[in-house]
Amino acid sequence: MSVYKIPLNKNVIEAATERISWTLEYLPRVCVSFSGGKDSTVMLHLTAQIARKMNKKIHLLFIDWEAQFTYTIQHINNMIAQYGDVIEKCWWIALPLTTQNSLSQFHPEWQCWEPGKQWVRQPPAEAITDPDYFGFYQPGMTFEAFVRAFSDWFAESRPAAMMVGIRADESYNRFLTIANARKQRFADDKPWTTTAPGGHTWYIYPLYDWKTADIWTWFAKTGRSYNPLYNLMFQAGVPLRYMRICEPFGPEQRQGLWLYHVVEPERWAAMCERVSGVSSGGIYAGKDNHFYGHRKILKPDHLSWREYAMLLLDSMPQNTAEHYRNKIAIYLHWYQKRGMADIPDTQEGDIGTKDIPSWRRVCKVLLNNDYWCRALSFSPNKPKYYQRYSERMKSKRQEWGILCNND
Repeated sequence: MSVYKIPLNKNVIEAATERISWTLEYLPRVCVSFSGGKDSTVMLHLTAQIARKMNKKIHLLFIDWEAQFTYTIQHINNMIAQYGDVIEKCWWIALPLTTQNSLSQFHPEWQCWEPGKQWVRQPPAEAITDPDYFGFYQPGMTFEAFVRAFSDWFAESRPAAMMVGIRADESYNRFLTIANARKQRFADDKPWTTTAPGGHTWYIYPLYDWKTADIWTWFAKTGRSYNPLYNLMFQAGVPLRYMRICEPFGPEQRQGLWLYHVVEPERWAAMCERVSGVSSGGIYAGKDNHFYGHRKILKPDHLSWREYAMLLLDSMPQNTAEHYRNKIAIYLHWYQKRGMADIPDTQEGDIGTKDIPSWRRVCKVLLNNDYWCRALSFSPNKPKYYQRYSERMKSKRQEWGILCNND
């Protein structure tokens, strides 16, 4: 089924206001997912103001990644104070969660608030730090798994809303998160809704059709507060499309690492001690540097892209290389089952946002340290079952004859 845009006879503010008003009217429990970034800040402003007019209460979910700017934490606190009259509960999460560390092949994942480590900063007193607070929590679970489980828990088996401030034009993956014809909607006329697997929680995307220019125009016209870190990014010459405020070590987020060094040198020093590869990432992960193959990738002229992929795998630590071989084997086998003996060495558009198979795309994943292989359409690993998965995949690779240990 094709997905296409249908223009509305209203501006984005009117559309977002209608969506938020509908959510507050018809779903009894509403939680706003808030990161401190520009998009979720606009969403919280609008939702809290409408809730105030409707005499409604909302909840707030903030995932504290430990390695965060002081400006972001201050902004979070300011927003909570500004709308304290309508915020029934702020779920400030400071529990160990696992995410990618795309700065290191030796430690390709890291865990915020990991027990026994010297943390970058201490969580605030009001943060939830007790692993037993949520019955669903599992040590080291990923952000995605935590948010899904939290949504089910928050709903209490009744209709509830999780409001998410992502926009479809930010990336192809975010576009598919919303504009996926296979996902269930609340109704056909509400394409800005999807449902969680449990069926009780509805994900609401009130800003899904906003552009970056719409966000900043709204701030300029209303004069409402936003994270002052954006001003420093602007002064430092960071393009608007690269301004991100979230956990800092992912394939996209690492481009802003150097800003920690400039803005908060003491916190930068703590991050270098805390997470493997941060120091080199601050040097080589800038927006104009090709070290991690972010936008442009190069290879030795005498090698094909497949040969270059094998060379990259052979140069990695054994455990990391085996992880990538497993993922790539599944990827290749999927295309083999569809009649493709091998993926092409290159294809037009193969290193863009859309998953177009080629060995050049595989090389980009390896250079990018995309440990979860999102660019090959994989989801994050499940730590609980990962060892069993790895052992099973070794035998599968032998069975398929793909990327065996002697390749």
